[in-house]
Amino acid sequence: MKIAQIAPLAESVPPKLYGGTERIVSYLTEALVDQGHDVTLFASGDSVTRAELVPVTEMALRLNPHVRDAIPYHVMLLEAVRQRADEFDALHFHIDLVHMPLVQDMIGRCITTLHGRLDLPDLPAFYRTFPHHSLVSISDHQRLPMPPVNWAGTVYHGLPSNILPARIGGDEGYLAFLGRISPEKRPDRAIRIAARSGKLLKIAAKIDNVDRDYWEKEIAPLVEQYPNVQFIGEINEAQKAGFLGGASALLFPIDWPEPFGLVMIEAMACATPVIAFRCGSVSEVIDHGVSGFIVDNEDQAVEAVTRLGELDRRGVRAAFDARFTAERMAADYVALYRSLPGARTDAARLRRERGEETELHLQAIG
Repeated sequence: MKIAQIAPLAESVPPKLYGGTERIVSYLTEALVDQGHDVTLFASGDSVTRAELVPVTEMALRLNPHVRDAIPYHVMLLEAVRQRADEFDALHFHIDLVHMPLVQDMIGRCITTLHGRLDLPDLPAFYRTFPHHSLVSISDHQRLPMPPVNWAGTVYHGLPSNILPARIGGDEGYLAFLGRISPEKRPDRAIRIAARSGKLLKIAAKIDNVDRDYWEKEIAPLVEQYPNVQFIGEINEAQKAGFLGGASALLFPIDWPEPFGLVMIEAMACATPVIAFRCGSVSEVIDHGVSGFIVDNEDQAVEAVTRLGELDRRGVRAAFDARFTAERMAADYVALYRSLPGARTDAARLRRERGEETELHLQAIG
């Protein structure tokens, strides 16, 4: 198929640092190319891909100090897609909702993956206005706050099977926290769990400007209080394998309706078990007692740390291989593309161009 992938412009594809949506768009795009599809990626100009790249901006908006408002650039993105829309058998949007009025006349070939939380008060009215767009959730739990809409399916995220090597041998004895410093991610819980367990906690996390006050007032004092805490800061992809692979477990002590939680399957790919709080998608991603432990409070999390020896790290990696590879993700999306009511296929177009469909029709009526 000839497929368009339309990415957000905040980060490059893949992102240089933090950026879950752009990372998934990258993994999906490259897996589709591997599977023989003709893919065009609409993204920032500093993106790297084996697909055809349409560079809408020179660089990722988050890295451009001159950008004050992202909206004009996303309007430019939509115009670039509009100019070439007729070329594609299917168009896959990863930009939430801004494109929906534009694609009404080609809605049968479009699909939109919703990557974020959907329990926000402004969203129900919007999606009631556009009820016919084919939407994809990244977990079943993510769907719960939504009004009736046209769900095309749930597709769990996936990673290239070789991007994070499994570390089966002995870990280095520390607990890991990876992601963002924010109230919903609950790094304070991670710090207390590690302290009560007598374990070193390494925190590799970015601090957005919106969360700077939370860091300074709530988390930085805890980091100073507990000598078992090391704050590393934001890490890049090259550092991730060593950071996750060396941990006894990843702590995922969230306190919000997590739509998916990419870091959980990154840890699993490294053969590192996950201790996660029962929120959002966690019960769909973690196989309790196999790839980690699902807990309801800090007491249970501390107990889970003492039970990590019950888990086979080979089994953690096997759970990843069975469910969360990019190859599986791409195959799931192709099945959805083909099921769209207006989807075309390259095979049908090539037959038309060669006149074979006319021949077949004449034979049928002859």
